[in-house]
Amino acid sequence: MSHDHSQFHASLEAHDDQSINPSANPTLAQLVDTRRRNVLKGGLSLAALSFFAGGMGLSLRAHASPLLNFKGVPVQVGSQFDRVLVAEGYSATPFFSWGDPVEAGAPQWNPDASDDWQAQLKQAGDNHDGMDFFAFDGETDRGLLVMNHEYVNPPLHPTNQIDQSKPRPLSEVRKEQAAHGVSVIEVKKAADGQWQRVMDSPYNRRISALTAMRIAGPLAGHELMKTVADPTGHEVRGTLNNCATGVTPWGTFLTCEENWHNYFINRDQVDYAARVSHKRYGLAKEGTSKNYAWETADPRFNATPDTQQDHGGYVNEPHRFGWVVEIDPFDPQAQPIKRTAFGRFSRECAALSLGDDGRMAFYSGDDAKGEYVYKFVPNGRFDAANPKASRDLLDAGTLYAARFDADGSGQWLALVHGQNGLTAANGFASQAELLLNTRAAADHAGATPMDRPEWATVHPTSREVYVALTNNDGRGDKQPTDQANPRPQNLHGQILRFNEQGADPTATTFSWELFLLAGEQKGARDAAGNAVPANLTGTINGDIFSSPDGLAFDRHGRLWIQTDYGDDEPAMQAMGCNQLLCADPSTREVRRFLVGPRGCEVTGLAWSPDGKTMWANIQHPGISYPASDSKTRPRSTTVMISKNDGGVIGS
Repeated sequence: MSHDHSQFHASLEAHDDQSINPSANPTLAQLVDTRRRNVLKGGLSLAALSFFAGGMGLSLRAHASPLLNFKGVPVQVGSQFDRVLVAEGYSATPFFSWGDPVEAGAPQWNPDASDDWQAQLKQAGDNHDGMDFFAFDGETDRGLLVMNHEYVNPPLHPTNQIDQSKPRPLSEVRKEQAAHGVSVIEVKKAADGQWQRVMDSPYNRRISALTAMRIAGPLAGHELMKTVADPTGHEVRGTLNNCATGVTPWGTFLTCEENWHNYFINRDQVDYAARVSHKRYGLAKEGTSKNYAWETADPRFNATPDTQQDHGGYVNEPHRFGWVVEIDPFDPQAQPIKRTAFGRFSRECAALSLGDDGRMAFYSGDDAKGEYVYKFVPNGRFDAANPKASRDLLDAGTLYAARFDADGSGQWLALVHGQNGLTAANGFASQAELLLNTRAAADHAGATPMDRPEWATVHPTSREVYVALTNNDGRGDKQPTDQANPRPQNLHGQILRFNEQGADPTATTFSWELFLLAGEQKGARDAAGNAVPANLTGTINGDIFSSPDGLAFDRHGRLWIQTDYGDDEPAMQAMGCNQLLCADPSTREVRRFLVGPRGCEVTGLAWSPDGKTMWANIQHPGISYPASDSKTRPRSTTVMISKNDGGVIGS
């Protein structure tokens, strides 16, 4: 049976990327336009001006990329496209789907979605997102695949719907909470060279919105983290809307809480207006919370102040989400830890850059229109000779927000109490409260608003940082167009890259450029023969795409790009279904490697140690797609990709 969930997904996306930034900070567009005027006044060469067109003019090469050794697949259009199409010479096999057994005693998935919430706690969660592979020490044929489960779709229930018009059944809410979070599964290479799951592994584990987690760092035990259920402010139940990831040098997994605000509501209009920690993050303030109305069955998602209960009831519960969560995949008994030194926002990823001297930086985007790019620099250094000594390095450090200056330079603005105007007089009473209200701190410090910053990734040798700016159809007076953002409605997005001064992850200055603007080729025409509007054209050298989202480098330096857009929208017809592409950072050539089924998002990548197997996630496929059990009910699924000749992916 075919199910179309694209409308439900679109309703979630509609408020995932709302602009709620009230600041008037100079935009990247304004800064670039200022730089362009200064250059013209100074009479610099046209070669210098090529930077303003996205930095493309001097770097494009006519010859083929040495890194992209596969034939690109064509765009796939049509409402019934229901498979994963991968490049010639490759195979893609469903590997791990929503509902598959994870922990010992988990039942097999029921096609009618009749499993209860206790079963779901032991089964794979829904909507697979970012993931990483962790090899066992000294082994290349065995490891742990760890992945996020971002949110849930209506097929989670036999009724195939979520009714927010009346109080939700607690059993349904519990199942939805159980389907969030993270899965850890052991995998190994079989004799035929193909990877398979280890079903009885003691490492197999589910972490959900019901799992107890420790709060660490500057907010641990803070008054603003206490609730009626946790008067100590040291332990929170669960993690939500896990999107994109990071890894640490000591072998732990970092999952990032993105659109957590959509799960909460504060109906006290006066309190809401005065509470920056709610208003600046866009909590619902009337009706029901934006996603699933959990608060109608579970009171901790109702953040309306309750003066009759300790600590105002659950008014502080939203403060306990929006963090980086560290998980030790090799210790099933280890409690996940929310690391509050990273700051609180709608976080996409915590991409590691490791210096030769052990100093580190973790890069993140805040996925909403007009929000910021951040990095966190721990105070300490990683000691490869004593990895366990690094376990608390993430609890102390400096959080920065990026400012992109007009001359192609950039500044990391320290979000530190007492610096950049972040004082009690300006509403920041302490470092803890500053981190709780990271967005407001970045507003005040003067960071540059961006077009929905999502995943970041770091080149394995040069340490160049790439950030996906997915799109922004809400550009207005605060974000005028110019050379860097030339489209009044930026429907297709762009990828930005920058170099830290001296390739030092801890540097406070950097140089930046636009790697590419996504969209159709200049001069393209639609099916009726009309010229494609300028706001839909880009600077891609190769296969076109829209809305870059997930980014990852393989160990050979190939940049892999995943897309997320509404493939039924008129402006996306030339793009077809969402896709996985590969780019050569030096030539900027882009080639399409994979296309997913109609209605899906392609998100999350991991590789085996030898680079000969890739896993990619097909999230919320909109129509029938064979999952790991070969049944046709659409399920979020991890696919395993290999080269038919046994070679390295992409080579």
